[in-house]
Amino acid sequence: MLIRTPRASDEKEFAVTPRKLYQQRRQFMKQCAAGAAWATAGWLLPSESSASLIPSNPKRSPYSTTEEWTDKQAATHYNNFYELGYGKTDPSRRAHMLITEPWTVTVEGHCEKPGTYSVEDLIRSEEIEERIYRLRCVEAWSMVIPWLGVSLGSVLKRLQPTSQARYVAFQTIMDPENLPGQRRDVLDWPYVEGLRIDEAMHPLTLLTVGMYGKVLPNQNGAPIRIVVPWKYGFKSIKSIVRIRFVEEQPPTAWNRATPHEYGFYSNVNPTVRHPRWSQRRERRIGEFGKRPTLMFNGYEEEVASLYAGMDLSKYF
Repeated sequence: MLIRTPRASDEKEFAVTPRKLYQQRRQFMKQCAAGAAWATAGWLLPSESSASLIPSNPKRSPYSTTEEWTDKQAATHYNNFYELGYGKTDPSRRAHMLITEPWTVTVEGHCEKPGTYSVEDLIRSEEIEERIYRLRCVEAWSMVIPWLGVSLGSVLKRLQPTSQARYVAFQTIMDPENLPGQRRDVLDWPYVEGLRIDEAMHPLTLLTVGMYGKVLPNQNGAPIRIVVPWKYGFKSIKSIVRIRFVEEQPPTAWNRATPHEYGFYSNVNPTVRHPRWSQRRERRIGEFGKRPTLMFNGYEEEVASLYAGMDLSKYF
């Protein structure tokens, strides 16, 4: 991956995004700024078991940012979830196609407690807290969202990984009969992701079951997903059905699809240019202007030590 300052002749974001989608996004931001709400699909009713996990008054995490939250309508109606479609509004329109009951997570690999767990088995409701995290998309837009969840590290410790577990691999649901995006070969389905074990154990990494005080809506990765706030959003895998402790670096969906564009680490690094656009600036959803992109999405103080001595232009 080359590091260079983008030229004036470089393609802008609107030039590499389909024009129709770009225009939809601009119109959406105008609506958000004016306080308008889309009359599209709403927040799906949560299952009784999932809803029971969400505390009525969760404690606020000290890791939370004090930045203003992104409008809930924006965060739940303008996002990526390719299993439900490739447009930003497809996930909310097709959220009903994701079947979340019953739901189990299979744990396997180098650990002392493999098995099949319910979400309630993995997440202790009394440990759930609210964390206000930034989420940065590789396409140069970002949000600030109040997530509800528990430290992924606390869950993984209970599963007792062995000394052979150097990485943790995750897999999303595979259901092409119901999920239209999986009927196309845009990616090698099912969607998979992975973290180094120390990244997964870092206290910032969140195993998430809710947002904005409610259970996760389907379009945002119900019933259980990860949020890794210092990495690009595609690393925060949704609708997890499998956790695997492995010794070797696992394959990841976007790295496998286009390795010259998406590395395994995928840390937010504005000095490393995506081959098709610059990462130096970003647009917060609901705002018109752009702002400088922060190293590690603003979490440099907390996570830079994880990558001490690494060439982050090589291990992008």
